[in-house]
Amino acid sequence: MMDGVESTRVDRWLWAVRLTKTRSDAAAACRGGHVRVNDRPAKAATTVSPGDEVRARVGDTTRIVEVVRVIQKRVGAADAAVCFIDRTPPPPAEAALPFARRDRGAGRPTKRERRILDQFRTGQP
Repeated sequence: MMDGVESTRVDRWLWAVRLTKTRSDAAAACRGGHVRVNDRPAKAATTVSPGDEVRARVGDTTRIVEVVRVIQKRVGAADAAVCFIDRTPPPPAEAALPFARRDRGAGRPTKRERRILDQFRTGQP
């Protein structure tokens, strides 16, 4: 690893520590306003250094990480995990009661599926 580096571009760092799949995905997230460094909107060329807080919306979740080590090259997952501290809050607990869900576009339930759904909703076998 490169220990002598004090700072690097945020898009390069996000890709190197495996928060995004590609560097262009990281740059696109920056352009879209989905990345913040120390609570300021970040462009792709914004520099990060150890101690900075990076908020990046990856998929449906917002990851909050603190930079521990700055790297510029993509490394293995185990090595990348030591380069940041994940401060993302845990996801909210799901509803206590499960509910039936059908795939969108699956059409109407058959008689058999309907009986199973009714049994599930009423709790009777």
